[in-house]
Amino acid sequence: MGKKRITKRWLRNTFGVILLILIAIEILSAYGLKSYYYNGVRQTVVSRADLVDGLLKKYAQDASADYTTEVRGLIENFEEKEKMELMALDVDGNVLMSSSGFEVTQKLYMPDFQEALKSENGEGFFQGSLSGENILALTRISQVSDEEIFAIRYVTSLVKVDQQIISLVAIITAFGVAIIFFVVFSSSYFINSIVVPLGKVGQTARKIAQGDFSIRLEKENDDEIGELCDVINYMAGELSKAERLKNDFISSVSHELRTPLTAIKGWAETLSGEEQPDPQTMQKGMDVILKESERLSGMVEELLDFSRMQSGRLTMVMDRMDLVAELDDAVLMFDQRAAREQVEIHYEEPEDFLIVLGDHNRLKQVFVNILDNALKHTPSGGRIDIQVKHLSEEAAVVIADTGEGIKPEDLPQVKTKFYKGDSTKRGSGIGLAVADEIITRHGGRLEIDSVYQQGTTVSIFLPLAGKKTDAEISELEG
Repeated sequence: MGKKRITKRWLRNTFGVILLILIAIEILSAYGLKSYYYNGVRQTVVSRADLVDGLLKKYAQDASADYTTEVRGLIENFEEKEKMELMALDVDGNVLMSSSGFEVTQKLYMPDFQEALKSENGEGFFQGSLSGENILALTRISQVSDEEIFAIRYVTSLVKVDQQIISLVAIITAFGVAIIFFVVFSSSYFINSIVVPLGKVGQTARKIAQGDFSIRLEKENDDEIGELCDVINYMAGELSKAERLKNDFISSVSHELRTPLTAIKGWAETLSGEEQPDPQTMQKGMDVILKESERLSGMVEELLDFSRMQSGRLTMVMDRMDLVAELDDAVLMFDQRAAREQVEIHYEEPEDFLIVLGDHNRLKQVFVNILDNALKHTPSGGRIDIQVKHLSEEAAVVIADTGEGIKPEDLPQVKTKFYKGDSTKRGSGIGLAVADEIITRHGGRLEIDSVYQQGTTVSIFLPLAGKKTDAEISELEG
């Protein structure tokens, strides 16, 4: 099913567009060829008419020659009578003589003659079908005063021209069909080169999901699919390693728990089995039970620490630190990404140190989270301004973007865990909640102001480190 869907979608999108382009090219080519050839025929007829007009004027100026006789000779001996018919018309449009050699007894339908009578320059054109034949006709009112010959008409057939145009259009069509076949063939080959490896990837992924971590994909090409195979193989190896670590951990923990539990249970049974155990035995048994209970308590605390590590709730290590240094590192992490996304980051590093009491890694995590959100929601061409302010007893970091902003109804809840105002946006919805918790545990506060469709400003306030006692430091760490 997947292969069919990808193939159909590929052919529909690619083949459909190419087909439309080829049809458009063929239509434009046919129109262009027709215009080109028809204009050529028209120019040929006009040039021939200009030549005949010159001869007619010459005949009229020659007093020794009979004008009608000269015109008749010109028409009867017309050199291009095989390509073009030349007619002499009277004032009523009757054919007086024709280069075809046949006498025309009936009056012909001549739209070009009617147009010539109405036009100012005495010229009329007709292009179309007459008597089942496509023709081009030109009628010119004679500029020579003659009572009998009123106009000269030129008629040429367009049948051969149409045949030539049809032949060229057929060649273009054949070329287009060849292109279509090539596109279909190459597209099918290319699709299969993608779909078949993806099918193998899907089968392998399903086996991995079912717990078979030993299976591996064979990398055939050094391309994106080959890289995907490497990633799948790496994932299988990491899952296999994680599964082995989990089994080893469970086995180790089970063994470690069994030993003290066995000792506690054994001594409890011993002490409860005797009616009145001697004091020495009682003391020894209680010592073992207390010792093993403390051992169990320590193991449980270690498991809780492991759980906190897995869930990201580690105890913070507080120390006096320069807030600016951590912010610098976070900003540096996003310089290249901002450049790629064409977002300007404006940040001027303050010259003074801002010493706070905090966890280096956790505060950097907050800065990274907020900068990531700012970049994520700022379009190309936008700007992110970062300011560090030294207040009386606080250090303030203000990160303002020109992004899409937050809707007023969503603003009060953005720091709530798992809340996402727009479900289409990527993210888990806990980033700001985690950042707010970290800042709160540092004795500070995180404030968010936003104007929808204009931008968002996140302000972080942290107390400057004074002469805090060890008890205060321990309270913050706790």
